[in-house]
Amino acid sequence: MKTLVSHPVAAPSSTDRRWRVLTVLCIAVFAINVDTTIVNVALPTLVKSLGASTSSLQWVVDAYNLAFAALVLAAGSLSDRFGRKGALMLGLAIFGAATTAGAFGTTTGQLIIARVAMGVGAAIIFPNTLSILTNVFSDRAERAKAIGAWGATTGMAVAFGPIIGGWLLERFWWGSVFVVMAPVATIAMVLVMLFVPASRNPAAPRLDGLGLGLSSAAVSLLVYTIIEAPGRGWSASGTLLGFAAALVAFIAFVLWERRVDEPMLDIGLFKNLRFSAASGAISVAYFALFGFIFLITMYFQFMHGYSPFSTGVRLVPVAIGMGVSSAVGPSLAVRLGNNRVVAGGLAMMAVGFAWIATSTTDTSYIEMIGQMLVTSAGMGLATAPATEAIMGVIPKEKAGVGAAVNDANRLLGGTLGVAVIGSVFASIYIRAIATSKAAAVIPARVLAQSKDSVGAALAGAHQLASFNPHAAGLLNTAAHSAFFDGFRVGCLVAAGVALVGAVFVAIVLPARPTESFDLDLLELRPPEFAVADAS
Repeated sequence: MKTLVSHPVAAPSSTDRRWRVLTVLCIAVFAINVDTTIVNVALPTLVKSLGASTSSLQWVVDAYNLAFAALVLAAGSLSDRFGRKGALMLGLAIFGAATTAGAFGTTTGQLIIARVAMGVGAAIIFPNTLSILTNVFSDRAERAKAIGAWGATTGMAVAFGPIIGGWLLERFWWGSVFVVMAPVATIAMVLVMLFVPASRNPAAPRLDGLGLGLSSAAVSLLVYTIIEAPGRGWSASGTLLGFAAALVAFIAFVLWERRVDEPMLDIGLFKNLRFSAASGAISVAYFALFGFIFLITMYFQFMHGYSPFSTGVRLVPVAIGMGVSSAVGPSLAVRLGNNRVVAGGLAMMAVGFAWIATSTTDTSYIEMIGQMLVTSAGMGLATAPATEAIMGVIPKEKAGVGAAVNDANRLLGGTLGVAVIGSVFASIYIRAIATSKAAAVIPARVLAQSKDSVGAALAGAHQLASFNPHAAGLLNTAAHSAFFDGFRVGCLVAAGVALVGAVFVAIVLPARPTESFDLDLLELRPPEFAVADAS
């Protein structure tokens, strides 16, 4: 039996103070989301400065994601129990120290260790920003606006990463892309201490240690297997064993959470279509987005010859589209219904990716702007209202673990998008190079290098030009043709996934909170009340 129990209000009483808190949270989330993309533009420089191998470069990127994935659910749950403000400050401190250490590393091994620590900090920071926001903004309309601003900051940070990184690399050493985040984290930590109210679950359950361990094992095994699958092969024994182990861990987690009296995550939440369908929408959107970023970066740098900074600048329309649509999306969902807005956003993404698939080296930048605006606007309309739907289902007392589920969806979708779309692109590209006219006339060493990447193929053509112009011309043509073969199919895969997601959401996601589900009734109760078990 449930009964209403009064608890002290954690949120500030002043409207101005609530929005001040939101500003602080946006600064914190901006720092860690910039870090997800800023490192990508530094990878070529790391090869020259640290002698990094291809596998080392992969782990410079993936170590952050793996640590984030492994700990995000546990971090969200622990912050609900022990306090969100303190957890947010701890995460910022870890992140700031780790990014500083990474900047002054002298080997790729040291940098990878620092990236793991950055991921630990991010896993603590990200869910706490959203859970604090949910506790501060109790009214659904206000919460929708706040989540819109939070989502806009997240989207713009991802897009601004390459711009900031490219600008720094053209003026400073490679470590500048890491050390620049340290003062931002420090400032955010001070502002959190001054302005963010303390909050936690007032009826904190016993620590679910086994649930924490199983969730961390399941998510980390899944993400690690996805990361390694393109290199090992999707049907390789190591890949299949990894997926099997992750599945076993997930099943064990679900069984344990259903059995334990005080679970870390209420599995029953997934019976609520507003929660589960919105979670699926976020995974689909980030699958398509991160796959797109993987392809479009190569398109700008290799097909058009833009520098990292120029590439970043040309991606500004992505930041604009995501920023505006994320800001207005949740408010639109309150008026028009979550299903219409989220499904419409995913449909816009599908249209945008299909349009991008038609691109060639002759495509004008004006047309590219249109492509990016359609795609990124759809992204914001899909993800920000979906996030609002998820957080509207979760009781305020358990907002940390709810936010962590939201973040895990983003991370799993994005990681799977890069792996799947990257693998599709690579397989088509390699086959096209191997069967091209150039393959019969260029040296075996150059052919092997050309299969590794389009950048290596273009560099090989440049080297051949001085003594075998004919072979150089064939390789250059083959590289461009092979790239666009893979690029088109990769974009169409992203479009197809987004379209399927749009149809699913339109059918399954409820338009508005339903009073039939007990947790949704929290939105209709005064903010000073919460649900607790009667003794």
